[in-house]
Amino acid sequence: MYSAIAANKRNSVLIMALFVAIIGALGWIFSSLYGDPMYFYLIFVGSGVYALIQYFAASQLALSLNGAHEVTKREAPKLYRTVENISIATGLPMPKVYIIDDPAPNAFATGRDPNHAVVAATSGLVDIMTDTELEAVIAHEMGHIKNYDIRLSMIVFGLVSAIGLIADIFLHFMWVGGDRRENNYASPAFIILGLVAGIIAPFVALLVQLAISRQREYLADSTGALTTRYPEGLISALQKIGNHGSSLKRQNTATAHLFFANPLKGQNFAKLFSTHPPIADRIARLKAMGDKL
Repeated sequence: MYSAIAANKRNSVLIMALFVAIIGALGWIFSSLYGDPMYFYLIFVGSGVYALIQYFAASQLALSLNGAHEVTKREAPKLYRTVENISIATGLPMPKVYIIDDPAPNAFATGRDPNHAVVAATSGLVDIMTDTELEAVIAHEMGHIKNYDIRLSMIVFGLVSAIGLIADIFLHFMWVGGDRRENNYASPAFIILGLVAGIIAPFVALLVQLAISRQREYLADSTGALTTRYPEGLISALQKIGNHGSSLKRQNTATAHLFFANPLKGQNFAKLFSTHPPIADRIARLKAMGDKL
């Protein structure tokens, strides 16, 4: 477990380097097409500033986009005490507690690190889960905090957003900046390369984000089960969510990867691009883990 946490911190640096490489490639192609190296530096510095802003603002943005509001122990005693108990059990600082008024059972954790963390749960999760099941879900979310998944998510969220913004600007210039491009004598093959790069870059960034999110869910399941020493509680919660459904009334793809279960509607093809592994797979892993505890 500790090796997985250390690997997660190392992966933060490696993933950042990968995204920086994608941004650098877009900047190089853009500068080459227009014959001005200044575009490369503008894109590089601009995307860095944008990603940094997203890194610090994404937590509050995620809470706002999902209609979450902070609660006290008096306002939500069951949820607050559960978060408090798991916080003590894991030795983590007590995170802020938020509620989302939605009947679908779901939850997420966000923040930059354990000292700036938030745990949010839907009213539906609190209502339909037993104490043991709610404890298991919160232990999973606290696992994201303990494993520094929340930091990784903020970094990835910021960089994916930056790449998407750069690609949009890039393609806009490609379509409307034809005269300047022709004056620089860019070859048709290079122009095609630029168009392909602008289209593919956000897709590649998304695939990296999906792979990271799915692996982090498995790790948080394991961490949560080890915290409670009772995988059956998390298995029961997952089964209940699978039967009930986890789609929220507010649909937001930008924050979907943060949730305990997929909060988006849609089946079939959309599942290929889900940020969450199938519930059946998560349950199977937890059952195998339970045999070893």
